[in-house]
Amino acid sequence: TWTELHEQVHGKAEAEMELTSRDGSQRFLVSATLARARIEGVLQDTTEKHKATQQLQFMANNDPLTKVFNRRGIEREFALAASGLANGKPMALAYVDLDRFKLINDLFGHAAGDEVLKQVCERMATMLAGGQQIGRVGGDEFVVLMPETAIPLASIICRGIVDRLGNTPYRVGDKAFHVRGSVGLIEVTPGIAMKDAVSTADRACREAKTGAGEGLVVYERGAEAFRQRAAELDMVERLSGPDATESLLLEMQPIMSLRSPRESLNFEVLLRMREPDGRIVPAGAVIAAAEKSGRASVIDRWVLFSTQRSITLAWIAEHAEQLVNTRFVCMNLSGASLNDERFVQDTFDILGRYVHVASRLCLEITESVALHDLDNTRRFIDQVRSFGVKVALDDFGAGYTSFSYLKELPADVLKIDGNFIVNINAHPANVAIVEAIVSLAGNLGMKTIAEWAEDAATVQTLAEIGVDYVQGWAVARSQPPERLLQARSAADFITHPEVLEVLRMLESPSPPHLASVTRLHDLH
Repeated sequence: TWTELHEQVHGKAEAEMELTSRDGSQRFLVSATLARARIEGVLQDTTEKHKATQQLQFMANNDPLTKVFNRRGIEREFALAASGLANGKPMALAYVDLDRFKLINDLFGHAAGDEVLKQVCERMATMLAGGQQIGRVGGDEFVVLMPETAIPLASIICRGIVDRLGNTPYRVGDKAFHVRGSVGLIEVTPGIAMKDAVSTADRACREAKTGAGEGLVVYERGAEAFRQRAAELDMVERLSGPDATESLLLEMQPIMSLRSPRESLNFEVLLRMREPDGRIVPAGAVIAAAEKSGRASVIDRWVLFSTQRSITLAWIAEHAEQLVNTRFVCMNLSGASLNDERFVQDTFDILGRYVHVASRLCLEITESVALHDLDNTRRFIDQVRSFGVKVALDDFGAGYTSFSYLKELPADVLKIDGNFIVNINAHPANVAIVEAIVSLAGNLGMKTIAEWAEDAATVQTLAEIGVDYVQGWAVARSQPPERLLQARSAADFITHPEVLEVLRMLESPSPPHLASVTRLHDLH
Protein backbone atom coordinates (compact mmCIF):
# COMPACT_ATOMS: atom_id res chain seq x y z
CA THR A 1 0.00 0.00 0.00
CA TRP A 2 2.76 2.44 0.93
CA THR A 3 4.67 1.51 -2.22
CA GLU A 4 1.59 2.33 -4.31
CA LEU A 5 1.13 5.64 -2.46
CA HIS A 6 4.81 6.48 -3.01
CA GLU A 7 4.49 5.86 -6.75
CA GLN A 8 1.33 7.99 -7.00
CA VAL A 9 2.87 10.93 -5.15
CA HIS A 10 6.02 10.90 -7.24
CA GLY A 11 3.90 10.62 -10.35
CA LYS A 12 1.57 13.61 -9.77
CA ALA A 13 2.73 15.29 -6.53
CA GLU A 14 -0.66 14.72 -4.81
CA ALA A 15 -2.53 11.49 -4.16
CA GLU A 16 -5.47 10.09 -2.26
CA MET A 17 -5.98 6.48 -1.25
CA GLU A 18 -8.75 4.66 0.62
CA LEU A 19 -7.70 2.10 3.20
CA THR A 20 -9.77 -0.61 4.86
CA SER A 21 -8.98 -2.47 8.06
CA ARG A 22 -8.39 -6.20 7.83
CA ASP A 23 -11.82 -7.04 9.25
CA GLY A 24 -13.51 -4.37 7.11
CA SER A 25 -14.93 -2.54 10.12
CA GLN A 26 -12.98 0.69 9.60
CA ARG A 27 -12.18 2.81 6.57
CA PHE A 28 -9.63 5.61 6.19
CA LEU A 29 -8.70 8.19 3.57
CA VAL A 30 -5.01 9.06 3.13
CA SER A 31 -4.28 12.42 1.44
CA ALA A 32 -0.57 12.81 0.61
CA THR A 33 1.66 15.37 -1.11
CA LEU A 34 5.35 15.46 -2.07
CA ALA A 35 7.13 18.36 -0.36
CA ARG A 36 10.91 18.84 -0.48
CA ALA A 37 11.47 15.19 -1.38
CA ARG A 38 9.36 14.10 1.58
CA ILE A 39 5.85 12.66 1.64
CA GLU A 40 3.49 14.53 3.93
CA GLY A 41 -0.01 13.27 4.48
CA VAL A 42 -3.22 13.31 6.50
CA LEU A 43 -5.02 10.17 7.69
CA GLN A 44 -8.81 10.67 8.03
CA ASP A 45 -11.22 8.16 9.57
CA THR A 46 -14.11 7.89 7.03
CA THR A 47 -15.89 4.92 8.58
CA GLU A 48 -19.09 6.79 9.54
CA LYS A 49 -19.19 8.69 6.25
CA HIS A 50 -18.88 5.42 4.34
CA LYS A 51 -21.66 3.86 6.40
CA ALA A 52 -23.92 6.85 5.74
CA THR A 53 -23.23 6.66 2.00
CA GLN A 54 -24.00 2.94 1.95
CA GLN A 55 -27.23 3.56 3.85
CA LEU A 56 -28.32 6.22 1.36
CA GLN A 57 -27.57 3.88 -1.55
CA PHE A 58 -29.52 1.11 0.16
CA MET A 59 -32.50 3.38 0.80
CA ALA A 60 -32.47 4.50 -2.84
CA ASN A 61 -32.76 0.93 -4.13
CA ASN A 62 -34.45 -1.03 -1.35
CA ASP A 63 -37.78 -1.10 0.41
CA PRO A 64 -37.28 0.22 3.98
CA LEU A 65 -39.79 -2.27 5.48
CA THR A 66 -38.93 -5.60 3.88
CA LYS A 67 -35.33 -4.74 2.81
CA VAL A 68 -35.90 -6.30 -0.62
CA PHE A 69 -35.40 -4.15 -3.72
CA ASN A 70 -37.90 -1.35 -4.38
CA ARG A 71 -39.17 -0.61 -7.89
CA ARG A 72 -36.08 1.43 -8.78
CA GLY A 73 -33.76 -1.26 -7.49
CA ILE A 74 -35.44 -4.16 -9.28
CA GLU A 75 -35.54 -2.14 -12.50
CA ARG A 76 -31.78 -1.69 -12.22
CA GLU A 77 -31.31 -5.42 -11.62
CA PHE A 78 -33.52 -6.19 -14.62
CA ALA A 79 -31.43 -3.92 -16.85
CA LEU A 80 -28.25 -5.65 -15.72
CA ALA A 81 -29.70 -9.14 -16.17
CA ALA A 82 -31.26 -8.34 -19.57
CA SER A 83 -27.80 -8.12 -21.13
CA GLY A 84 -27.55 -11.88 -20.76
CA LEU A 85 -30.58 -12.40 -22.99
CA ALA A 86 -28.61 -11.19 -25.99
CA ASN A 87 -26.11 -13.96 -25.32
CA GLY A 88 -28.82 -16.61 -25.41
CA LYS A 89 -29.19 -16.99 -21.66
CA PRO A 90 -32.73 -17.53 -20.35
CA MET A 91 -34.51 -15.28 -17.87
CA ALA A 92 -37.83 -15.55 -16.07
CA LEU A 93 -39.89 -12.97 -14.19
CA ALA A 94 -42.70 -13.64 -11.73
CA TYR A 95 -45.38 -11.30 -10.38
CA VAL A 96 -46.59 -12.21 -6.88
CA ASP A 97 -49.78 -10.76 -5.40
CA LEU A 98 -51.03 -11.61 -1.91
CA ASP A 99 -54.70 -12.60 -1.80
CA ARG A 100 -57.00 -10.62 0.51
CA PHE A 101 -54.05 -9.11 2.35
CA LYS A 102 -55.97 -5.84 2.83
CA LEU A 103 -58.20 -7.59 5.38
CA ILE A 104 -55.24 -7.96 7.76
CA ASN A 105 -54.54 -4.22 7.64
CA ASP A 106 -58.23 -3.38 8.02
CA LEU A 107 -58.94 -5.78 10.89
CA PHE A 108 -55.66 -5.85 12.83
CA GLY A 109 -53.84 -2.67 11.84
CA HIS A 110 -50.85 -1.84 9.67
CA ALA A 111 -48.32 -3.00 12.25
CA ALA A 112 -49.60 -6.56 11.89
CA GLY A 113 -49.70 -6.21 8.13
CA ASP A 114 -46.13 -4.92 8.02
CA GLU A 115 -44.89 -7.88 10.05
CA VAL A 116 -46.65 -10.30 7.71
CA LEU A 117 -45.04 -8.60 4.70
CA LYS A 118 -41.58 -9.05 6.20
CA GLN A 119 -42.29 -12.74 6.81
CA VAL A 120 -43.60 -13.10 3.25
CA CYS A 121 -40.31 -11.81 1.84
CA GLU A 122 -38.32 -14.07 4.14
CA ARG A 123 -40.31 -17.09 2.94
CA MET A 124 -39.89 -16.20 -0.72
CA ALA A 125 -36.16 -15.65 -0.25
CA THR A 126 -35.73 -19.22 1.02
CA MET A 127 -36.92 -20.48 -2.37
CA LEU A 128 -34.42 -18.47 -4.41
CA ALA A 129 -30.86 -19.20 -5.46
CA GLY A 130 -27.94 -16.82 -6.00
CA GLY A 131 -28.64 -14.01 -8.44
CA GLN A 132 -32.42 -14.30 -8.12
CA GLN A 133 -33.92 -11.16 -6.60
CA ILE A 134 -37.17 -9.91 -5.06
CA GLY A 135 -38.59 -6.44 -5.62
CA ARG A 136 -41.58 -4.87 -3.87
CA VAL A 137 -43.58 -2.94 -6.47
CA GLY A 138 -46.82 -2.34 -4.57
CA GLY A 139 -48.38 -2.60 -1.14
CA ASP A 140 -48.67 -6.40 -1.32
CA GLU A 141 -47.23 -6.99 -4.79
CA PHE A 142 -43.77 -8.28 -5.61
CA VAL A 143 -41.62 -9.07 -8.63
CA VAL A 144 -39.21 -12.00 -8.58
CA LEU A 145 -36.38 -11.72 -11.12
CA MET A 146 -34.67 -14.98 -12.11
CA PRO A 147 -31.68 -14.43 -14.45
CA GLU A 148 -30.18 -17.45 -16.20
CA THR A 149 -33.22 -19.50 -15.17
CA ALA A 150 -35.13 -21.54 -17.74
CA ILE A 151 -38.91 -21.57 -17.51
CA PRO A 152 -39.20 -25.21 -16.29
CA LEU A 153 -36.95 -24.49 -13.29
CA ALA A 154 -38.64 -21.12 -12.71
CA SER A 155 -42.01 -22.91 -12.64
CA ILE A 156 -40.76 -25.26 -9.91
CA ILE A 157 -39.46 -22.29 -7.91
CA CYS A 158 -42.74 -20.39 -8.25
CA ARG A 159 -44.79 -23.45 -7.29
CA GLY A 160 -42.61 -23.61 -4.19
CA ILE A 161 -43.30 -19.92 -3.49
CA VAL A 162 -47.07 -20.47 -3.75
CA ASP A 163 -46.89 -23.44 -1.35
CA ARG A 164 -44.43 -21.74 1.02
CA LEU A 165 -46.58 -18.63 1.29
CA GLY A 166 -49.86 -20.39 1.91
CA ASN A 167 -49.20 -23.63 3.76
CA THR A 168 -48.13 -22.24 7.15
CA PRO A 169 -49.85 -19.45 9.13
CA TYR A 170 -48.01 -16.21 9.86
CA ARG A 171 -47.58 -15.52 13.57
CA VAL A 172 -47.64 -11.95 14.84
CA GLY A 173 -47.71 -11.78 18.61
CA ASP A 174 -50.52 -14.02 19.81
CA LYS A 175 -52.28 -13.96 16.43
CA ALA A 176 -51.93 -16.25 13.43
CA PHE A 177 -52.85 -15.26 9.86
CA HIS A 178 -53.35 -17.37 6.78
CA VAL A 179 -52.16 -15.57 3.66
CA ARG A 180 -52.06 -17.03 0.19
CA GLY A 181 -50.36 -15.69 -2.90
CA SER A 182 -51.06 -15.84 -6.62
CA VAL A 183 -48.16 -15.92 -9.07
CA GLY A 184 -47.90 -15.06 -12.74
CA LEU A 185 -44.68 -16.29 -14.37
CA ILE A 186 -43.37 -15.32 -17.82
CA GLU A 187 -40.39 -16.16 -19.95
CA VAL A 188 -38.61 -12.86 -20.66
CA THR A 189 -37.81 -12.32 -24.33
CA PRO A 190 -34.89 -10.27 -25.67
CA GLY A 191 -35.66 -6.59 -26.14
CA ILE A 192 -38.76 -6.46 -23.95
CA ALA A 193 -38.99 -3.45 -21.61
CA MET A 194 -39.39 -4.20 -17.94
CA LYS A 195 -42.74 -2.40 -17.69
CA ASP A 196 -44.08 -4.63 -20.47
CA ALA A 197 -42.66 -7.76 -18.86
CA VAL A 198 -44.21 -6.81 -15.51
CA SER A 199 -47.54 -5.97 -17.17
CA THR A 200 -47.66 -9.37 -18.88
CA ALA A 201 -46.68 -11.20 -15.67
CA ASP A 202 -49.37 -9.22 -13.85
CA ARG A 203 -51.91 -10.42 -16.41
CA ALA A 204 -50.85 -14.02 -15.71
CA CYS A 205 -51.13 -13.33 -11.97
CA ARG A 206 -54.67 -11.99 -12.36
CA GLU A 207 -55.54 -15.16 -14.25
CA ALA A 208 -54.08 -17.19 -11.38
CA LYS A 209 -56.27 -15.23 -8.94
CA THR A 210 -59.38 -16.54 -10.70
CA GLY A 211 -58.42 -20.05 -9.63
CA ALA A 212 -56.54 -21.10 -12.75
CA GLY A 213 -53.41 -23.20 -12.26
CA GLU A 214 -53.91 -23.56 -8.50
CA GLY A 215 -52.33 -20.18 -7.84
CA LEU A 216 -49.70 -20.23 -10.61
CA VAL A 217 -50.12 -19.35 -14.28
CA VAL A 218 -47.14 -19.57 -16.66
CA TYR A 219 -46.77 -17.76 -20.00
CA GLU A 220 -43.95 -19.27 -22.03
CA ARG A 221 -42.29 -17.53 -24.95
CA GLY A 222 -44.77 -17.09 -27.80
CA ALA A 223 -47.82 -17.15 -25.50
CA GLU A 224 -50.93 -15.37 -26.73
CA ALA A 225 -50.59 -12.86 -23.87
CA PHE A 226 -47.43 -11.43 -25.45
CA ARG A 227 -49.21 -10.89 -28.76
CA GLN A 228 -52.11 -9.25 -26.95
CA ARG A 229 -49.72 -6.98 -25.06
CA ALA A 230 -48.00 -5.94 -28.30
CA ALA A 231 -51.38 -5.22 -29.89
CA GLU A 232 -52.42 -3.19 -26.84
CA LEU A 233 -49.24 -1.10 -26.98
CA ASP A 234 -49.78 -0.48 -30.68
CA MET A 235 -53.33 0.64 -29.99
CA VAL A 236 -52.20 2.94 -27.17
CA GLU A 237 -49.68 4.52 -29.54
CA ARG A 238 -52.31 5.04 -32.25
CA LEU A 239 -54.77 6.58 -29.79
CA SER A 240 -52.06 8.91 -28.50
CA GLY A 241 -51.48 10.43 -31.93
CA PRO A 242 -53.20 13.37 -33.62
CA ASP A 243 -55.38 11.04 -35.73
CA ALA A 244 -56.64 9.05 -32.75
CA THR A 245 -60.22 8.75 -34.03
CA GLU A 246 -59.48 8.05 -37.70
CA SER A 247 -59.84 4.28 -37.38
CA LEU A 248 -62.80 4.36 -34.98
CA LEU A 249 -66.30 3.39 -35.98
CA LEU A 250 -69.57 2.80 -34.21
CA GLU A 251 -72.02 -0.05 -34.29
CA MET A 252 -75.19 -0.45 -32.27
CA GLN A 253 -76.86 -3.39 -30.60
CA PRO A 254 -80.67 -3.52 -30.52
CA ILE A 255 -82.40 -3.57 -27.14
CA MET A 256 -85.81 -5.29 -27.26
CA SER A 257 -88.80 -4.54 -25.07
CA LEU A 258 -90.17 -7.68 -23.44
CA ARG A 259 -93.57 -6.03 -22.97
CA SER A 260 -94.09 -4.65 -26.49
CA PRO A 261 -91.37 -6.25 -28.66
CA ARG A 262 -92.43 -4.69 -31.96
CA GLU A 263 -93.23 -1.21 -30.74
CA SER A 264 -89.75 0.19 -30.04
CA LEU A 265 -86.32 0.34 -31.69
CA ASN A 266 -83.85 1.08 -28.94
CA PHE A 267 -80.14 0.35 -29.09
CA GLU A 268 -76.76 0.84 -27.43
CA VAL A 269 -73.89 2.58 -29.23
CA LEU A 270 -70.79 0.37 -29.21
CA LEU A 271 -67.30 1.56 -30.04
CA ARG A 272 -65.12 -0.36 -32.48
CA MET A 273 -61.70 0.12 -34.10
CA ARG A 274 -60.77 -1.02 -37.58
CA GLU A 275 -57.26 -2.45 -37.80
CA PRO A 276 -55.08 -1.80 -40.91
CA ASP A 277 -55.79 -5.38 -42.06
CA GLY A 278 -59.54 -4.78 -41.83
CA ARG A 279 -60.15 -6.64 -38.57
CA ILE A 280 -62.63 -5.06 -36.14
CA VAL A 281 -61.47 -4.64 -32.55
CA PRO A 282 -64.28 -4.69 -29.93
CA ALA A 283 -64.94 -1.98 -27.39
CA GLY A 284 -63.23 -3.51 -24.36
CA ALA A 285 -59.74 -3.44 -25.85
CA VAL A 286 -60.22 0.03 -27.35
CA ILE A 287 -61.48 1.56 -24.10
CA ALA A 288 -58.69 -0.03 -22.05
CA ALA A 289 -56.09 1.37 -24.44
CA ALA A 290 -57.80 4.77 -24.45
CA GLU A 291 -57.71 4.99 -20.67
CA LYS A 292 -54.04 4.01 -20.57
CA SER A 293 -53.18 6.64 -23.17
CA GLY A 294 -55.26 9.31 -21.43
CA ARG A 295 -57.54 9.63 -24.48
CA ALA A 296 -60.80 8.29 -23.05
CA SER A 297 -62.52 11.68 -23.02
CA VAL A 298 -61.37 12.34 -26.61
CA ILE A 299 -63.13 9.16 -27.72
CA ASP A 300 -66.27 9.87 -25.69
CA ARG A 301 -66.37 13.33 -27.23
CA TRP A 302 -66.10 11.80 -30.70
CA VAL A 303 -68.89 9.31 -30.00
CA LEU A 304 -71.23 11.97 -28.64
CA PHE A 305 -70.36 15.00 -30.77
CA SER A 306 -69.00 13.89 -34.16
CA THR A 307 -71.46 14.51 -36.98
CA GLN A 308 -69.56 12.88 -39.81
CA ARG A 309 -69.81 9.11 -39.40
CA SER A 310 -70.97 8.37 -35.88
CA ILE A 311 -74.29 7.73 -34.19
CA THR A 312 -74.72 10.96 -32.28
CA LEU A 313 -77.41 13.41 -31.37
CA ALA A 314 -76.87 15.02 -34.76
CA TRP A 315 -77.34 11.65 -36.48
CA ILE A 316 -80.48 10.94 -34.47
CA ALA A 317 -81.87 14.36 -35.37
CA GLU A 318 -81.04 13.83 -39.05
CA HIS A 319 -82.87 10.48 -39.16
CA ALA A 320 -85.65 11.30 -36.72
CA GLU A 321 -88.38 10.17 -39.13
CA GLN A 322 -86.80 6.75 -39.62
CA LEU A 323 -86.15 6.39 -35.88
CA VAL A 324 -89.69 7.25 -34.88
CA ASN A 325 -89.88 4.14 -32.65
CA THR A 326 -86.58 4.87 -30.89
CA ARG A 327 -87.26 5.72 -27.26
CA PHE A 328 -83.66 5.70 -26.07
CA VAL A 329 -80.09 5.33 -27.34
CA CYS A 330 -77.60 4.12 -24.71
CA MET A 331 -74.00 5.34 -24.57
CA ASN A 332 -71.33 4.48 -22.02
CA LEU A 333 -69.37 7.23 -20.27
CA SER A 334 -65.86 6.56 -19.02
CA GLY A 335 -64.68 7.72 -15.61
CA ALA A 336 -62.09 9.96 -17.27
CA SER A 337 -64.82 11.82 -19.17
CA LEU A 338 -67.05 12.26 -16.16
CA ASN A 339 -64.12 13.89 -14.35
CA ASP A 340 -63.08 16.02 -17.33
CA GLU A 341 -64.58 19.47 -16.81
CA ARG A 342 -64.11 20.40 -20.46
CA PHE A 343 -65.96 17.27 -21.61
CA VAL A 344 -68.76 17.90 -19.13
CA GLN A 345 -69.18 21.48 -20.33
CA ASP A 346 -69.08 20.37 -23.98
CA THR A 347 -71.80 17.83 -23.17
CA PHE A 348 -74.09 20.51 -21.78
CA ASP A 349 -73.44 22.74 -24.81
CA ILE A 350 -74.30 20.00 -27.32
CA LEU A 351 -77.39 18.97 -25.36
CA GLY A 352 -78.53 22.58 -25.50
CA ARG A 353 -78.17 22.59 -29.30
CA TYR A 354 -80.03 19.30 -29.74
CA VAL A 355 -82.54 19.67 -26.96
CA HIS A 356 -85.33 18.43 -29.29
CA VAL A 357 -83.76 14.93 -29.44
CA ALA A 358 -81.78 14.93 -26.18
CA SER A 359 -84.58 13.01 -24.48
CA ARG A 360 -83.67 9.98 -26.60
CA LEU A 361 -80.17 9.80 -25.17
CA CYS A 362 -79.49 7.47 -22.24
CA LEU A 363 -76.04 7.85 -20.64
CA GLU A 364 -74.71 4.75 -18.90
CA ILE A 365 -72.56 5.16 -15.78
CA THR A 366 -70.93 2.23 -14.00
CA GLU A 367 -70.85 1.89 -10.23
CA SER A 368 -67.06 2.25 -10.04
CA VAL A 369 -67.25 5.52 -11.98
CA ALA A 370 -70.19 6.82 -9.95
CA LEU A 371 -68.60 6.11 -6.59
CA HIS A 372 -65.26 7.68 -7.52
CA ASP A 373 -66.78 11.08 -6.78
CA LEU A 374 -70.40 10.65 -5.75
CA ASP A 375 -71.15 14.38 -5.39
CA ASN A 376 -69.72 15.13 -8.82
CA THR A 377 -71.67 12.24 -10.36
CA ARG A 378 -74.93 13.35 -8.75
CA ARG A 379 -74.39 16.91 -9.98
CA PHE A 380 -73.71 15.68 -13.52
CA ILE A 381 -76.79 13.44 -13.51
CA ASP A 382 -79.02 16.26 -12.29
CA GLN A 383 -77.78 18.58 -15.04
CA VAL A 384 -78.12 16.16 -17.96
CA ARG A 385 -81.56 15.09 -16.77
CA SER A 386 -82.62 18.73 -16.94
CA PHE A 387 -82.21 18.36 -20.74
CA GLY A 388 -84.44 15.28 -20.72
CA VAL A 389 -81.52 12.83 -20.97
CA LYS A 390 -82.05 9.47 -19.29
CA VAL A 391 -79.41 7.93 -17.03
CA ALA A 392 -78.71 4.22 -16.63
CA LEU A 393 -76.63 2.62 -13.89
CA ASP A 394 -74.58 0.04 -15.80
CA ASP A 395 -73.43 -3.39 -14.54
CA PHE A 396 -75.83 -3.08 -11.63
CA GLY A 397 -75.27 -5.73 -8.97
CA ALA A 398 -71.59 -6.26 -9.80
CA GLY A 399 -70.31 -4.27 -6.80
CA TYR A 400 -70.79 -4.64 -3.08
CA THR A 401 -72.50 -1.26 -2.73
CA SER A 402 -74.91 -1.38 -5.68
CA PHE A 403 -78.10 -1.34 -3.60
CA SER A 404 -76.90 1.25 -1.09
CA TYR A 405 -75.82 3.84 -3.66
CA LEU A 406 -79.17 3.71 -5.50
CA LYS A 407 -80.69 6.18 -3.06
CA GLU A 408 -77.88 8.65 -3.83
CA LEU A 409 -78.25 8.69 -7.63
CA PRO A 410 -81.51 9.58 -9.41
CA ALA A 411 -81.30 7.11 -12.31
CA ASP A 412 -83.97 6.07 -14.81
CA VAL A 413 -82.70 2.62 -15.79
CA LEU A 414 -80.83 -0.27 -14.15
CA LYS A 415 -78.75 -2.37 -16.52
CA ILE A 416 -78.38 -5.67 -14.72
CA ASP A 417 -74.84 -7.03 -14.68
CA GLY A 418 -74.46 -9.62 -17.43
CA ASN A 419 -72.79 -12.12 -15.11
CA PHE A 420 -76.21 -12.69 -13.51
CA ILE A 421 -77.83 -13.23 -16.91
CA VAL A 422 -75.45 -15.66 -18.65
CA ASN A 423 -76.65 -19.22 -17.92
CA ILE A 424 -79.25 -17.82 -15.54
CA ASN A 425 -81.32 -21.00 -15.76
CA ALA A 426 -78.41 -23.04 -14.39
CA HIS A 427 -78.14 -20.86 -11.28
CA PRO A 428 -81.32 -20.44 -9.19
CA ALA A 429 -79.52 -17.87 -7.03
CA ASN A 430 -79.08 -15.63 -10.09
CA VAL A 431 -82.79 -15.88 -10.82
CA ALA A 432 -83.54 -14.75 -7.27
CA ILE A 433 -81.06 -11.87 -7.50
CA VAL A 434 -82.49 -10.63 -10.81
CA GLU A 435 -86.03 -10.88 -9.41
CA ALA A 436 -84.95 -8.75 -6.44
CA ILE A 437 -83.38 -6.13 -8.72
CA VAL A 438 -86.52 -6.01 -10.89
CA SER A 439 -88.73 -5.58 -7.83
CA LEU A 440 -86.47 -2.87 -6.43
CA ALA A 441 -86.38 -1.01 -9.76
CA GLY A 442 -90.15 -1.15 -10.03
CA ASN A 443 -90.61 0.28 -6.54
CA LEU A 444 -88.21 3.12 -7.40
CA GLY A 445 -89.89 3.89 -10.72
CA MET A 446 -86.97 2.59 -12.82
CA LYS A 447 -86.85 0.35 -15.88
CA THR A 448 -84.56 -2.67 -16.16
CA ILE A 449 -82.38 -3.91 -19.01
CA ALA A 450 -80.80 -7.36 -18.93
CA GLU A 451 -77.52 -7.67 -20.87
CA TRP A 452 -75.79 -10.74 -22.29
CA ALA A 453 -78.94 -12.70 -23.08
CA GLU A 454 -77.58 -15.36 -25.42
CA ASP A 455 -80.39 -17.90 -25.92
CA ALA A 456 -84.14 -18.31 -26.03
CA ALA A 457 -84.39 -19.94 -22.61
CA THR A 458 -82.74 -16.90 -21.03
CA VAL A 459 -85.11 -14.50 -22.80
CA GLN A 460 -88.05 -16.60 -21.63
CA THR A 461 -86.88 -16.55 -18.00
CA LEU A 462 -86.27 -12.80 -18.09
CA ALA A 463 -89.79 -12.25 -19.42
CA GLU A 464 -91.23 -14.40 -16.62
CA ILE A 465 -89.28 -12.46 -14.00
CA GLY A 466 -90.60 -9.14 -15.32
CA VAL A 467 -87.48 -7.55 -16.84
CA ASP A 468 -88.46 -4.64 -19.10
CA TYR A 469 -85.83 -4.88 -21.86
CA VAL A 470 -83.36 -7.49 -23.08
CA GLN A 471 -80.08 -7.07 -24.93
CA GLY A 472 -77.72 -9.73 -26.28
CA TRP A 473 -77.02 -12.15 -29.09
CA ALA A 474 -80.39 -13.82 -28.60
CA VAL A 475 -81.89 -10.66 -30.09
CA ALA A 476 -79.06 -9.46 -32.32
CA ARG A 477 -75.36 -8.80 -32.49
CA SER A 478 -74.17 -5.22 -33.00
CA GLN A 479 -75.22 -3.75 -36.33
CA PRO A 480 -73.94 -1.03 -38.69
CA PRO A 481 -75.92 2.25 -38.61
CA GLU A 482 -77.70 1.72 -41.92
CA ARG A 483 -79.28 -1.51 -40.66
CA LEU A 484 -80.99 0.35 -37.83
CA LEU A 485 -82.56 2.75 -40.30
CA GLN A 486 -84.17 -0.17 -42.14
CA ALA A 487 -85.91 -1.61 -39.06
CA ARG A 488 -88.97 -0.58 -37.12
CA SER A 489 -88.27 -2.52 -33.94
CA ALA A 490 -85.53 -4.48 -32.22
CA ALA A 491 -87.61 -7.63 -32.76
CA ASP A 492 -87.05 -7.28 -36.53
CA PHE A 493 -83.48 -8.51 -36.06
CA ILE A 494 -84.41 -11.84 -34.45
CA THR A 495 -83.75 -14.82 -36.73
CA HIS A 496 -83.36 -17.80 -34.39
CA PRO A 497 -86.49 -20.05 -34.45
CA GLU A 498 -86.53 -20.64 -30.70
CA VAL A 499 -86.31 -16.92 -29.89
CA LEU A 500 -89.00 -16.24 -32.49
CA GLU A 501 -91.21 -18.74 -30.65
CA VAL A 502 -90.73 -16.80 -27.39
CA LEU A 503 -91.51 -13.62 -29.31
CA ARG A 504 -94.76 -15.16 -30.58
CA MET A 505 -95.77 -16.01 -27.03
CA LEU A 506 -94.99 -12.49 -25.86
CA GLU A 507 -97.12 -11.01 -28.65
CA SER A 508 -100.17 -13.28 -28.29
CA PRO A 509 -103.28 -11.34 -27.15
CA SER A 510 -103.76 -13.42 -24.02
CA PRO A 511 -100.40 -15.14 -23.59
CA PRO A 512 -100.28 -18.16 -21.30
CA HIS A 513 -97.88 -17.78 -18.41
CA LEU A 514 -94.51 -18.43 -19.95
CA ALA A 515 -93.65 -20.85 -17.19
CA SER A 516 -96.24 -23.22 -18.66
CA VAL A 517 -94.60 -23.12 -22.09
CA THR A 518 -92.19 -25.94 -22.94
CA ARG A 519 -88.64 -24.79 -22.37
CA LEU A 520 -87.44 -23.75 -25.79
CA HIS A 521 -83.95 -25.17 -25.40
CA ASP A 522 -85.67 -28.61 -25.38
CA LEU A 523 -87.39 -27.95 -28.73
CA HIS A 524 -85.66 -29.30 -31.81
